[in-house]
Amino acid sequence: MNNDNTSKVPFVWEGANVYFLLTDRFYNGDTSNVLNFNRTKTTGKLRGFEGGDIIGIIKKIDEGYFDQLGINVIWLTPIVEQIHDGVDEGTGLSYGYHGYWARDWTSLDPNFGTKEDLGNLVKKAHAKGIRIMLDGVINHTGPVTPEDPMWPEDWVRTGVVCDYKSFENTTMCTLVDNLPDVRTESNQEVAIPFFLIEKWNKEGRYEKEIASINEFFKRTSYPRTPKYYIIKWLTDYIVEFGIDGYRADTVKHTEENVWLDFKKECDYAFETWKQNHPTEVLDQNPFYSIAEVYGYGINGGLYYDFGDRKVNYFENGFNCMINFEFKLDAQNDYEFIFSKYSNKLQNELKGYSVLNYVSSHDDPDPFDAHRNRTFESGTKLLLSPGISQVYYGDESGRSLVIEGTVGDATLRSFMNWDDIQNNPETQRILLHWQKLGQFRRNHPAVGAGIHNMISQKPYIFSRSYTNENYTDKVIIGLDLGVGLKELPVASIFENGTKLKDAFSGEETEVEDGKAFVHSEFGLVLLERI
Repeated sequence: MNNDNTSKVPFVWEGANVYFLLTDRFYNGDTSNVLNFNRTKTTGKLRGFEGGDIIGIIKKIDEGYFDQLGINVIWLTPIVEQIHDGVDEGTGLSYGYHGYWARDWTSLDPNFGTKEDLGNLVKKAHAKGIRIMLDGVINHTGPVTPEDPMWPEDWVRTGVVCDYKSFENTTMCTLVDNLPDVRTESNQEVAIPFFLIEKWNKEGRYEKEIASINEFFKRTSYPRTPKYYIIKWLTDYIVEFGIDGYRADTVKHTEENVWLDFKKECDYAFETWKQNHPTEVLDQNPFYSIAEVYGYGINGGLYYDFGDRKVNYFENGFNCMINFEFKLDAQNDYEFIFSKYSNKLQNELKGYSVLNYVSSHDDPDPFDAHRNRTFESGTKLLLSPGISQVYYGDESGRSLVIEGTVGDATLRSFMNWDDIQNNPETQRILLHWQKLGQFRRNHPAVGAGIHNMISQKPYIFSRSYTNENYTDKVIIGLDLGVGLKELPVASIFENGTKLKDAFSGEETEVEDGKAFVHSEFGLVLLERI
């Protein structure tokens, strides 16, 4: 599709194509920021910092890597300052390279980059129509180490480890030993920890931080409880940089009203940013929030079941839930997946969405652990209704089984740029993901539209999406074989309509309700020219 057309395509969150990466494992754009806070100890395999950073992501945006993949949202792991030391959980020493062990929510970890880098990332991404989604943790701080003090007793609890047998034993507990759990349910006002006061003083920003905190609590009238400080710190990134969305971590481990308040402040922050930067506003989409409720699946509909109570997170601040069920559904044929997801999303979940994935940073049981089904993975993920999450390396067959690693480190190897550069098989996989990804980006109907099967064998279907004065309709054929293909298209395209197969580049015109495509691929993606 040419650029004149794509510029008219509205960005629709429900049909987005999200790229999820570990900031530290994607691309090292600035080799001078690799060592900070004397993090020099020997770690377990893939449990230390490897050098990826925000500048690396910017470089790949500049190179057009994400454009070619049809990505319109980049979600990166948390970039706030991590604990300075590491911990050994029986896996060899681990540092907070993954970003989920916050020490200071108001700073960026210098290993990842600076606030100036973050500002540039958002600007560069926005210039290409790509949204930036940060990852927010409110549930816990980082572990305690000789270098990293424990937050005060009135901020965190330690000791009770979650057993997940009830709502309370999932929320008022620590996920693992030595991961202090923020008292998000607390109504008790708390002071800022002394170690942060010292740190901010040393960095010459104590007065500024305190003034900003006072202003926040004055405006909102919230009590100064732990959750509201963290909500303030996370939403500051929206006000300052124009972040478009948050993926919220460990959502089921806090009371749901935490997220209602979080979303309210995200929305306020996003509106404030838009008012302050009228020329930089991309569109009128509201701020977008995705929940990680571990174990939620689309079959649960609006609810997640704790055993002793069900919670509707869509009513508590979330537009979308990560769908842990997709990898199981993907074992079925196309029509099973597509019709199931279309029905759920167009009815029970209308107005919301789910985020589908085939692999991720912490799912020990991905759809295609040995990367034997990379083409099928791309086809199923990128053509399924809902939001697609491309985990870095899905598109390049990056290995998920790394010798010598323990636990989820095996899923987090450095991006395989060398293969992308030099391996023809990798390049074939990547091309497949690129073609499907671009088609998805150019057509909101693919992810957000209504699915209709036209023919079972050969398998041909349509997707249609209508939103106010915008309509998008496409026809897709899968497993059609090589050579001449005949597709019945009368349900969507009338005679004389000029069409293009976005997969092969072939152009054709509808005759007698049919489109003929001659290509070497078994896949056809028909769009109006």
